[in-house]
Amino acid sequence: MSAVLVLQDLGRRFGRVAACDAMSWQAPSGAITAVLGPNGAGKTTAIECAVGLQRPDAGTVRVLGEDPWRSSPTHRARVGVMLQAGGLPNGSRPLRLLRHLARFYARPADVDALAERLGIDRFAGTTIRRCSGGQKQRVALAAALVGAPEVVFLDEPTAGLDPHGRLEVYDLLREVREAGTSVVVTTHSFEEAQALADHLVVLSEGRTVAEGAPVQVVGDSTLETVYFELTRKVRR
Repeated sequence: MSAVLVLQDLGRRFGRVAACDAMSWQAPSGAITAVLGPNGAGKTTAIECAVGLQRPDAGTVRVLGEDPWRSSPTHRARVGVMLQAGGLPNGSRPLRLLRHLARFYARPADVDALAERLGIDRFAGTTIRRCSGGQKQRVALAAALVGAPEVVFLDEPTAGLDPHGRLEVYDLLREVREAGTSVVVTTHSFEEAQALADHLVVLSEGRTVAEGAPVQVVGDSTLETVYFELTRKVRR
């Protein structure tokens, strides 16, 4: 199986802190890759390097075969991204924003269908400033998917959603995968990683401590047990 994302010995430092410390992992094509780790593990930094928002200090990153830092607008149109916070204009209304974004793509997703699927149609007339945290998460997810990308990076996409909302997002991401989009999701939730992952990456202290199909990583144990064993070794 080919990889839509390849990180090789990725290094990214902020002063004395190594957010990514010779980090290497891949995201297979046509799969949901769950990147599991606590706050500070390097998940967000890795994703921001993958979408060209940060420049690595060392190592290489390749998305769809190209360096995202030097990629063309054509390449960027093939990639969707949802960041943890920000990026949404507070004065805009959700449907108007999504329709505006759709115009930048040659073959965008059906905005009305996407808005209905995520329940955005129920608060379409509310400015983003007045939306709840969960509503903003839904709009940000829709914005990442509206271009019908080949690969989409989602940084903790269910943060702030209630249990029903999380299940709706899980179903949508499975549908997106079945439609041919590769999905990379960061999370610190064992439940979310278990529910979504075709391919699992476990990070700790800026390093990759495990990678593979969930059954390969977990074996006969539980994800929680394996995770704590792996991360404890890194911290010693």
